[in-house]
Amino acid sequence: MTVGGRSKVLRPRSVEEIAAAIEIARRDGVSLGLRGTGCSYGDASVNEAGHVLDITQMRQVLDWDAETGIANLEAGVTLEQLWKHILPDGWWPRVVSGTMFPTVAGTSAMNIHGKNNFKVGTFGDCVLDFDIVLPSGELRTCSREQNSDLFHAAIGGFGMLGCFSRIRLQTKKVHSGELEVKGISVHNLREMMDYFEEARADADYLVGWIDCFGSDENAGRGLIHHARYLPPGADPDPASTLQLDHQTLPANILGVFPKGEVWRFLRLLANDIGWRGLCYAKHQMGRIEGMQGWHRQSHAAFNFLLDYVPNWKFAYGRKDRNGLIQYQSFLPKETAHDVYREILRRCLKAGHPSYLGVFKRHRPDPFWMTHSNDGWSLALDFRVTRTNRASLLRLCDELTEIVLEGGGKFYFAKDMVIGHRAMLSMFPTEKREAFMGLKGELDPEGILETNLWRRVFTASDSLTAPTL
Repeated sequence: MTVGGRSKVLRPRSVEEIAAAIEIARRDGVSLGLRGTGCSYGDASVNEAGHVLDITQMRQVLDWDAETGIANLEAGVTLEQLWKHILPDGWWPRVVSGTMFPTVAGTSAMNIHGKNNFKVGTFGDCVLDFDIVLPSGELRTCSREQNSDLFHAAIGGFGMLGCFSRIRLQTKKVHSGELEVKGISVHNLREMMDYFEEARADADYLVGWIDCFGSDENAGRGLIHHARYLPPGADPDPASTLQLDHQTLPANILGVFPKGEVWRFLRLLANDIGWRGLCYAKHQMGRIEGMQGWHRQSHAAFNFLLDYVPNWKFAYGRKDRNGLIQYQSFLPKETAHDVYREILRRCLKAGHPSYLGVFKRHRPDPFWMTHSNDGWSLALDFRVTRTNRASLLRLCDELTEIVLEGGGKFYFAKDMVIGHRAMLSMFPTEKREAFMGLKGELDPEGILETNLWRRVFTASDSLTAPTL
């Protein structure tokens, strides 16, 4: 909610209408930005300079094979539609985000990752093939074998090479509608990283919550959630747990308080004192959870934590472009510990503690503009206000310097602050130049653009964006 723009919105219902929308932008002499459900945290689907193509009207499940787990989908199908369609047959999406509402076009364009990235890779790793409408209006089918360069560039290419119209992907066979989950409380970042490394062989999911108010020997303290799929026969009644009503997130807390109103309570705590107390309480509760051992949780409840509290972002403010940015960096395993400790230290010193820190383990993937690597990520949520914007941007500039010095990267689905110079440092020259060459070949007029493209890929000496 820190940025926005006003655009004409085009909502195609077919491949032909996608091509027509591109032609409308060309005729009007403006650029065209692509948008799914708008779940990116920054300006990835904002196009102040032109029109926006909204893909959400193309939401048919074209084909589902319950024997192989292969789903053929129109690009506007959401993760929610997908899992609700396949779970009763004993399948689950291999990769999901923290919310169930993104489209498969958006998840592919941003090449999202989940809490199991260390195990199965990014969303692109489960894509078998796709159809993409190019700026020329041509429809091209791409896979690892057919139009391989475009396949590896468009996945993670944040919609700058063409518009996905169809995506076929492989899903994961599951034998229960539940996961086995355990909480592990840790005292600092080193303990958290050590546990991840020891548990990777056994875990299907690993994610860490970090109390960003911890300092010195407590820097990086928090709670790990370790989850694994149930093997065949472990669930005494899979026919019941695989049903959709078993996955439904409760509408009320303690059966009384509507979750849709929780953000109002959180807003009262959305200050350093309130959030420090909330994090301390969560840390103590995490220690209790750590003593309880394994328990079972539905797939939806474990994976879609962001959907557990509707409108949670309103806690950060709803007007005058108050809101939040998420600063998510990805660092190789060799530098991650020291750099992340320094990041946490600098945030506290600057008076900008993150109100939410999420820690994950990653593995590399073959996509040209990937954020992933053999290492770790730390996502930090910062509240943005009219009074703290300038100092927060200065802090982000400092953090970006040390992330890049540590060999790090950033993630276009979350980023709101990096500039052109940071992008040049993030990607190997060969891949970056190949992507730009393909962009020039397929979109010589520069029809496909967004605020993100202009902020990050327009030549300038800026390391970070000039404004939030």
